[in-house]
Amino acid sequence: MTRPILVFGYGNLSRGDDALGVLILEHIEARFSLETIDLLTDFQLQIEHALDLENRELVVFVDASVKGESAFEFTQLQPVRDLSHTTHAMSPAAILDVYQTMKKETPPPCFLLAIGAESFELGDGLSENATRNLTKASEFIETLLNNPTFDFWHTQITK
Repeated sequence: MTRPILVFGYGNLSRGDDALGVLILEHIEARFSLETIDLLTDFQLQIEHALDLENRELVVFVDASVKGESAFEFTQLQPVRDLSHTTHAMSPAAILDVYQTMKKETPPPCFLLAIGAESFELGDGLSENATRNLTKASEFIETLLNNPTFDFWHTQITK
């Protein structure tokens, strides 16, 4: 059974702050019953992940990001055919584009929660800054999941 909300956290637990997208899933799993939420993780986005958008009402991709100066940014995604569709690691917007092309329909409302990160070295743990940012992003995603409507999520966009 496909649940209406998908939280897709991606990254690598062995590469320092790159683990943020995966770690937020652990936070959600510990605090929610998951009756209406599917959690999905992978090292990176790939073309096959377009199928994971089927029959969803809301989707949030969660990843570490070196862009921006805040703890996190929350943006709405639109389908975009970028060059990542030709590589082994795709952007969330390219996943939406593949879905739209394949299904001949608009993808469900999708958002990106980009958590501030700075260190991606193999074997490193989370940096102090990423640990603080994960706490703030975890509180934020709890608010989203406790208010699972497009209208509410749209009002929470930070950029």
